[in-house]
Amino acid sequence: MSKKLRWGILGVAGINDRLMWPLQNARTADLRAIASRSLDKAKASAAKNRIPKAHGSYEALLADPEIDAVYIPLPNHMHDEWTRKAADAGKHILCEKPMTCDAPSAAALVAHCRAKGVRLMDGFMWPHHPRTHKIRKLLDSGAIGDVKKVVTAFTFNLTGLPTSNIRMQPEAGGGGLLDVGCYTTYAIRWWMKAEPVRVWAHAEFVNKVDVAMSGVLTFADGRTAHFDCGFTHPLRTWLEIVGTEKTIRIPNMWIPDENAAFHICSQEGDFGESVELVETPGENQMVHMLDDFAHAVFENRDPFPNPDEAVKTLKVLDALAKSARTEKEVEV
Repeated sequence: MSKKLRWGILGVAGINDRLMWPLQNARTADLRAIASRSLDKAKASAAKNRIPKAHGSYEALLADPEIDAVYIPLPNHMHDEWTRKAADAGKHILCEKPMTCDAPSAAALVAHCRAKGVRLMDGFMWPHHPRTHKIRKLLDSGAIGDVKKVVTAFTFNLTGLPTSNIRMQPEAGGGGLLDVGCYTTYAIRWWMKAEPVRVWAHAEFVNKVDVAMSGVLTFADGRTAHFDCGFTHPLRTWLEIVGTEKTIRIPNMWIPDENAAFHICSQEGDFGESVELVETPGENQMVHMLDDFAHAVFENRDPFPNPDEAVKTLKVLDALAKSARTEKEVEV
C-alpha cells in the first residue's frame, strides 16, 4: 500500500522512544511533526529523531493541515482534553492507555470522536501481534478445550516509589491499576471472551495511589480470573490460559521478544507434563498497531479493537478500584 497516514506527536515524553522506530518504519506511517509546550524541547526531539517539523504548542500541531493523525503520550489525566481537541481539529487519534481515568468519561469521549467523524484507538500493542491472533485461533478451535481460567501479572519495581514520578501522583491518574492493571484486565476480558460480573481486589496504597494490587474477577458462568499488578515486585509480564484439556503459558505477554514464544502444556500422567513451544518470530507489534489503525482510517471504519473495548475495560477498572478502597466485593 502506497498511501500513508501523516502523523504528529503531542508531547516529548520518554514513552515516545518506543514508537519512534515503528512510526518511521511502518508501511502506512509518515511521521511529520512533534509538539511540546516548549519549542526548544520540540526542536531537540525533532532533531534527535529526524522529524521534519517541530511545534511550540499542542494547539499549533493540531492546526497543522499536513497532519492526519496524532499520537497522544501525555499523562493519564490529560488524555480526555487533548483527544477531544484533536477530534475537534479533525485529526484521528491513537491515545496512550488508559483512554481516560474512568469509564463514564471514556464513553463520552468515544461518542465525541464518533460525532466528529474521526477514528480513535487506545495504544494497546499486544492485540495487534500475530502471536495474539495465533493464540485466538487456537482457543476458538478448541485446541485446549474450554477456557476455564486466566491468571496474569504485570509488575515492575518502581524504585523508591518517588512522588516526583507521574505514576505516583493521584491528581495525574497515577497508580498501578491504571498504569499496568489496565493490561491485565483487558487481557482477561480478551482471553475469557466475556465480561466479569463481580470483582474483588486488595491493594497497598502510597501517596493515595495503589502501588500493588491483586484481584479476582468472577464471570456469570462461575469462571474466575486472577491478576497481580503494580510497582513493588520485580518485572513479571506473563499470562496463563487454563483450558479443560491443556494450558497455554505466554511469557513476555505485553512486550514480546524477537521470537514471541508461547507454550502449549499437556498433563502426562498424574504429575508429568509435555510442553510444545510455538514461536512467531520477526514481528513488531507496534508496526502492526500503526498499520491496523491506518487501514481503519483509509477504509472509514472503526479500528480493531474498537474504542468501546477501552470503555469496557475501564468499567472493570473502576470496580476494582472501588473494591480495593472499600475492601469488599463489587459488582461491575
